[in-house]
Amino acid sequence: MNILVIEDNESVSSMIELFFEKEGIHGEFVKDGLQGYERAVSGSWDCLIIDWMLPGMDGVTICRKLRQAEVAVPIIMLTAKDSESDQVLGLEMGADDYVTKPFSPLALMARIKAVTRRYAVKKDDDFDNDTLKTNHFTINTSTREVRLDGKPVPNLTPKEFDLLQFFIQHPKQVFSREQLLDRVWGYDFYGDDRTVDVHIKRLRSKVSKADQPFFHTVWGVGYRFDETTGDTK
Repeated sequence: MNILVIEDNESVSSMIELFFEKEGIHGEFVKDGLQGYERAVSGSWDCLIIDWMLPGMDGVTICRKLRQAEVAVPIIMLTAKDSESDQVLGLEMGADDYVTKPFSPLALMARIKAVTRRYAVKKDDDFDNDTLKTNHFTINTSTREVRLDGKPVPNLTPKEFDLLQFFIQHPKQVFSREQLLDRVWGYDFYGDDRTVDVHIKRLRSKVSKADQPFFHTVWGVGYRFDETTGDTK
């Protein structure tokens, strides 16, 4: 496994490096955000670990620019920020997970295994079926392009795309927030499950039409995707 760590705290980097050596993981460590972004774009990585606060370019900006450049690699953010808004911001910018400082190497390793496993499964699914079609949507799982009634849907974040793809693959089925976190985020989420509500709200704003919201709230349970009704409840 080849992992890039962008972290300016030497004690944190040293702890991660020692653990990587024990686990047989090759790690490259960069202290500056701008240099880290350049290495992330130019190298071939199994996972990126990015600190939130960095000189040169902060971690959230790195994450956003990588996703805009369509760099399809799992990203874990390290942060001393533990508020819900900060965590959701990191996820909205394209991070797959976050680890709040201080943390144990074992906890970090569990996150690394979870996100890399999910990406590996997704690549297998993409190989088997590159295109998903419904009455209204066409999704290319390789290029991650979405069309709604033939028109491109721009500016979907990686997690919004994953969530839309999951619902399209499971039409009319009702999923709780906990199930969505497990199935789409790929592990037992350690944050607030309201992040699902945030993503559903943003998806509705980007793909729903006046007479067709697609994403329906099932009160007391969760959400379902249904193209056959215009009722959101």
